[in-house]
Amino acid sequence: MEREMILILDFGGQYNQLIARRVRECHVYCEVHSYEKVTLDDIRKMAPKGIIFTGGPNSVYEETSPHYQKEIFELGIPILGICYGSQLMAYTLGGEVKTAPTSEYGHTDVEIDNTSKLFAGIHEKTVCWMSHTDYISALPEGFRMTAHTDVCPIAAMECEERDLYAVQFHPEVVHTREGVKMLSNFVYIICRCSGDWKMDSFVEQTILSLREKIGDGKVLCALSGGVDSSVAAVLLSKAVGKQLTCVFVDHGLLRKNEGDEVEAVFGPDGPYELNFIRVNAQERYYARLAGVTEPEAKRKIIGEEFIRIFEEEAKKIGAVDYLVQGTIYPDVIESGLGKSAVIKSHHNVGGLPSVVDFKEIIEPLRLLFKDEVRRAGLELGIPKNLVNRQPFPGPGLGIRIIGEVTAEKVRMVQEADYIYREENAQAGIDDRLGQYFAALTNMRSVGVMGDFRTYDYAIALRAVDTSDFMTAEASEIPWDVLKRVTTRIIGEVKGVNRVLYDITSKPPGTIEFE
Repeated sequence: MEREMILILDFGGQYNQLIARRVRECHVYCEVHSYEKVTLDDIRKMAPKGIIFTGGPNSVYEETSPHYQKEIFELGIPILGICYGSQLMAYTLGGEVKTAPTSEYGHTDVEIDNTSKLFAGIHEKTVCWMSHTDYISALPEGFRMTAHTDVCPIAAMECEERDLYAVQFHPEVVHTREGVKMLSNFVYIICRCSGDWKMDSFVEQTILSLREKIGDGKVLCALSGGVDSSVAAVLLSKAVGKQLTCVFVDHGLLRKNEGDEVEAVFGPDGPYELNFIRVNAQERYYARLAGVTEPEAKRKIIGEEFIRIFEEEAKKIGAVDYLVQGTIYPDVIESGLGKSAVIKSHHNVGGLPSVVDFKEIIEPLRLLFKDEVRRAGLELGIPKNLVNRQPFPGPGLGIRIIGEVTAEKVRMVQEADYIYREENAQAGIDDRLGQYFAALTNMRSVGVMGDFRTYDYAIALRAVDTSDFMTAEASEIPWDVLKRVTTRIIGEVKGVNRVLYDITSKPPGTIEFE
C-alpha cells in the first residue's frame, strides 16, 4: 500500500512502541524496525519521509553498544534522535558522549530555544521526562544546542542544514508536557508529511489488496469473538465473501457464557453472512495444560493447539490456502524486535509453531494499534457495542490463572469475573474503564466463614485506564463498588476466601498477569 511513512529504528528502547503510537496520532503512518535488520538499501527502498532513532539501555561509547552506519546521515532524510538515539547521532558525527556528572530521571524542567523548527510553538520553559546516565558533552561540528537543563548542557541539538535533530528527553511519554507537539513538528514541519494515515482509506485499500492477493483461494479465519479477530473477520468477508470460513475455538478459557454469546453474533442466526464453525475443545486444552505452570509454556501450548485445530478444520472443508489472524501491532512489538526485550510471546505471534499447514498466514490488522482497530471496525459498519467490548486475550483465562490451569480454577475465575463485570456495569463505571477483569492467584490463605476455618484461593481484581494499551494506570474504582464485589465473590464463588485489588501500573507491570 503506497503511503508516506516514518521509519523508527529500534535500538532497544523501552518506549519504541510509544513513539510509533504518538506518530500515528499525528495521522502519519510509521513502522518500528530493529537497527540490526534494516540495511541502508532497505531504507532507500522504503523511502521514508523521516527516521527516528529510539532510546536504549546502552552507553554509546562501549564497543558492544548498538551502532549504525554513518552513511545514514547522508541519505538526505530528516532524522530525530531520542535519548540513546541522540547520543548515537552525536557520537557517530564526531561529538562527545560521557557519563553524566548528575543523572536525570523523571519530570525535569527544560529551557527550550523555540526558534528551532522542532520546538515551534513550544514554551521556552517546559517539563520533559528524562531517563539517562550519559550525556552529550560536546556538540558535533555544524550542530547547535537548542535545549538545556540545570545539569544537562545539551538537552537538545540540531543541524538544520542537514535536517538532523536530537533530544535527550523522551517526547513520546505523556509526562513530557509538550512532547506530542514536538513530534508533530518533526513529521509535519521538518519531514513535510501531509497526514494521509486515515482509517477510511486503510479499510478501503486493505479490502482491495486482500481481494487481489487471495483471488479465488479459500480462507480460514481464527475467530475468537474479541475485537481484533471480529474486525479481521468482517474485513475478510467484505473482501472475499463466501470464500471465507470462520472457526471459533471454544477452548474452555473464555469468560462466563461467552462461547454462546459469540455464536449468537457470528453464527447462522447472527447478522453477518459468515461460514461459522464452532469447535468445543475444552477437554483437549485442559489435558494439554495439565501440570504446566510457566506462563510462556502455557502461551505456546495454547497457540499451538489453535493452529492444530485450524489445520484439522481446514482438512474437513477441503483445501484451504490462507489462515487469517487478528494480530495487532502491540502483539508484534511485545513479542520482540531484534535485541529488544521479549515482554511476552503472543499466541498468534511468538507462540506460533514452526510448521503450519497453510499456504500463508494473513494478518490484516498487524500494523494497527487497538484504538485504530476499533476505528476500522466502525468504518466496516460493525455495531459500536461490539467494537468497544472489553479486550480479551487470545490465551483467555489461561493467562488470568496463575499456575496450573484446571476446570475448577476456570470455574472460579469465570464466576468472579462475571460478578465484577456485573457490579461495574450496575455502578455505571464500566464504560470509563480501559480494561478490567478478575484473575485467580496461586495463593491460598486461611479464612473464616461462619464458624469454620477455610483454606482457599485469592482472587485479584484488575482495572486500568489506558488509551493505547502500551501504558496504563490503575483505575480508582469507588470503594463501595469494590466492597460489593468482594462480598459477592466470597459469598458466591466456592473455593475463594480473599479478594485483592491490583494497583500496579504498566510499566513496570503488564495489564494481564501472565
